[in-house]
This record gives sequence, structure tokens and C-alpha cells, in this order.
Amino acid sequence: MENSFEQKLRPRRMRINENVRAMVRETNISVKDFVYPIFVVPGENIKEEIPSMPGCYHLSVDKAVELAREISALGIPSVEVFGLPEYKDAIGSSAWDMTSPVQRAIQAIKAKVPELVIVGDVCLCQYTDHGHCGELCGHYVDNDATLKHLQKVAVSQAEAGADMIAPSDMMDGRVAAIRQALDDKGFINTSIMSYAVKYASGYYGPFRDAADSAPQFGDRRAYQMDPANSREAMKEVELDLAEGADIIMVKPALAYLDVVRQVRDSINRPVAVYNVSGEYAMVKAAAANGWIDEKRIVLETLTSMKRAGADIIITYHAIDAAKWLRG
Repeated sequence: MENSFEQKLRPRRMRINENVRAMVRETNISVKDFVYPIFVVPGENIKEEIPSMPGCYHLSVDKAVELAREISALGIPSVEVFGLPEYKDAIGSSAWDMTSPVQRAIQAIKAKVPELVIVGDVCLCQYTDHGHCGELCGHYVDNDATLKHLQKVAVSQAEAGADMIAPSDMMDGRVAAIRQALDDKGFINTSIMSYAVKYASGYYGPFRDAADSAPQFGDRRAYQMDPANSREAMKEVELDLAEGADIIMVKPALAYLDVVRQVRDSINRPVAVYNVSGEYAMVKAAAANGWIDEKRIVLETLTSMKRAGADIIITYHAIDAAKWLRG
């Protein structure tokens, strides 16, 4: 049969076997892309699975250090530390208490696993008795009053040994305030990974279970972004870069890959994404029911984030993915 022109153009030649596919693969994920979030709690010898996040745990500081050693041995370069405090109040003062689990965990991990990059999450929601991300004036979160508290949190985490500060509160001006506070205390080399584009998302549900941070009234739509908006995302990015952010984050990741691509195409700074708790929990639930191939789905999902433009992926899948990538 005479070959037609169309028959000579065969993209399938580049898919014929795994070695050929690997040679021409455009996007590759690496264990070095990952940050693993950990949740520390008061007490000792505590390792309790979080019901809505199978495979993730509430850990006392000693157990967090053990996990940090495992994470480092897998080649994962970084952890982000979240915590549940021993006490809560109206302004979240336990967030900058040097005896709180987060500060103690940062100190202990830095002492025992110094090669890990430690990211400190700066927000007040899990530390306030009302569950909102800042100081209240009535039922309104007072932006400017909150900034001074965020400065204290950032400095306390830097003093504990955090390499990077990640403000997730979505107060206006917080990056500039934190940068000023860090510099004033001599932490000029402590970087800021800003949750610049953080949407008021339904995907956060399991995290609020993990961090005991659900608001006691209302919601966070007055300060987190409207999921319908992408142009506004670019405004937030521009503001945070002008204020001194070193890394820009988009959160959540999976439902906002179009925004990740817009950010990637518009800036020349590193871009991070947060593969959030709801995204993780859905995969875990479907896998537990035998509906999906967990390994295949996880690696495909993480690849989509990298393909969209992410340099850094904060993900609860990091430990499993690191093992799968190592073969």
C-alpha cells in the first residue's frame, strides 16, 4: 500500500517504550521538589493518625525529630512545621511562645537534622480561641493590628532556627512587616515564602481537623481570595514581590493550575504550590476503596503541578512519592 503523508507523521514513535519515553519526557518530578508538612503537638511519645488524613500524624516533638530523620534519609530537602498549642487566646499569643511545640520542634529538628530546610508557617488561626487568622475588632479581622503579631511569630521561628518563613494569613502588608522585623533582628538571610495566592477554598477541610483551626463563626472569605478570580492573583503576587517575598506560593494547587501557569509566566522567582489536605484526602479515600491506582494518580498529579510551573511542591504525598521515585 502506498504510504500517505499522514502515515509518515507518527508521534507514537516517541512513545514506543519506556526508555524512549524517558528520553523525550518534557517534565520530570524529583524528590528535591518536595516539602513535607508535619503537625506537632504538646506532650511526649505521641504519634496519632489524623482521621481525615490517613498516613499523616499528630506528633510530639521527639516523634517529629524521628520523622525528620526519615524524611532526610529519603532525600526530601524540607519540612514545613505546623502545630497545636497548649493554650489559645484572643490574639494567638502562643504562636510566638518559645516553649510552644512549633518553636521546640524547629529547634530540635535543626539540632538533630541540620541539613533539612525548615519552613515555619506564620498564621494565627490555630492559636486563637476564635479560629480566625488575626486579632478581631468585633467580628472583623483587624489587618493592621494583626501585623505586629505576625512579626512576633516570624521572629520567634527564626530564633528557633527556621530557614524560611511562610506567612499564610493573607493580611495585606504582612510580607513587608515580616521582612522588616526579621531584618531588624539580624535575620537577613531568613527567606520568605509567601502564600501570595491563597484562595478561600473548600479543599482545606481536613487541615482544619489536623490543626484544630476551624473558625468559631463566619468564614475567611473576607481575607482569603475568591476562587473565581485570577487577575486578582497577579495583583497579590506583584504586591508580595514588591514587599520582599523570595518565593511565591499558590494554594490550593490542583484546582488552580491555570493560576500557577499565569504566575510562572509572569515572574522570575521560584513558584511553590501547596497540594492541600482535601486533595490528599480524596486520593486516599478513592485508593482505600480500590477505585484508583494510588501510586499512578499521585505521581500524575504531582507531575501536573510541576508541568504547570511549580518549582516547589508542598505535599502530604512526599514520603510515599519519594519512595516510589527511588524505585
